[in-house]
Amino acid sequence: MASPLELYIGIMSGTSLDGIDAVLMATNGHQAQLTASTTRPFAKALRQRLLDVANGTPISAQLWGELDAELGQAYAEIVLQLLQESGTQANQVRAIGCHGQTLWHQPYGDLPFSLQLGDGNRVAALTGIITINDFRRKDMALGGQGAPLVPAFHQQVLADTKQLRIVVNIGGIANITVLDPQQPVQGFDVGPGNMLLDAWCQQQWGQPFDKGAAFGLQGQVNSDLLARLLDEPWLALPAPKSTGRELFSPHWLAAHLQEHQAQCGAINALDVQATLTEFSASAIVDQVTGYATKPTTATQTMPTGQLLVCGGGGHNPLLMQRLTALLPNWQVTTTNSAGVDMDAMEAMAFAWLAHQTLHGLPGNLPAVTGASRPAILGAIHLP
Repeated sequence: MASPLELYIGIMSGTSLDGIDAVLMATNGHQAQLTASTTRPFAKALRQRLLDVANGTPISAQLWGELDAELGQAYAEIVLQLLQESGTQANQVRAIGCHGQTLWHQPYGDLPFSLQLGDGNRVAALTGIITINDFRRKDMALGGQGAPLVPAFHQQVLADTKQLRIVVNIGGIANITVLDPQQPVQGFDVGPGNMLLDAWCQQQWGQPFDKGAAFGLQGQVNSDLLARLLDEPWLALPAPKSTGRELFSPHWLAAHLQEHQAQCGAINALDVQATLTEFSASAIVDQVTGYATKPTTATQTMPTGQLLVCGGGGHNPLLMQRLTALLPNWQVTTTNSAGVDMDAMEAMAFAWLAHQTLHGLPGNLPAVTGASRPAILGAIHLP
């Protein structure tokens, strides 16, 4: 007999820094029913401070602490907004799973760590709900990358016993989850998703992202620049692997553009936008094609599997067009077609992780992160 469903809240603010998503979800660990969701952008000043720190600007301990408190306040406010909009009482919610805002992710070297800010004590105190955060560091303490964590949730809600499904989450960074009925779950970061696209759009046109691919669709892919971007050594690393703004930063892009200009001449801004879109698509496709099943006959035209897109990248028509064109034998669609809201997916995953933690169940997949064992993740903050 299945366990009863319980209400959890999940909060996600990703590397794109486009805002905060929150969901109210009923789950028993195996089923997940989205009840309500909401989103709110970061205040402009807060977003700029987060961008500055994530891009390497040093700040004092005082400002660091204030940023942690301000994020905790922002997370609490969106929870209260969600409760009000959904007509839900705080005492009906078992717990909040809050990812926090990643300021630095360093999975390699002598002292690997991942830092997410957003005071969980403050969230718990202001909402009256148990709050669980700091999900990544236990996995890293066990030798893992601490990321990606969403494949375990993807397995619960999207696995199909009859066909290969690959879920690609296109946030600031893109990651994939391979749900093959014949193999254990695999998953890893594959490269930049929206991060460079957003940064270039902001720099050139003062827009936080390329809405409707308005700029990318006007440009042409520059094959030389694309080749330079795809030559990044990290892309060829074997899994498990993860990355972030620390590598795929505006500085990284500027260095490649300078090299290109010195050898090939200047490139206009629209062409850069189109090339960055192609880069994101190509980095994803290079990994997906490694799992394609070859047709059994020369005339077989059935898809080799489904590519299910979630995250903000699913709203970029040029990116979706390129994924479809580069994967002609795949059925490319969004997770909406499989019954999971593509915009709510990551926040739902952290609601699910909160359930796992409260019930003493592991939240990581060692085959994905590289940790030495399954582990209960997160720090619990009581109201």
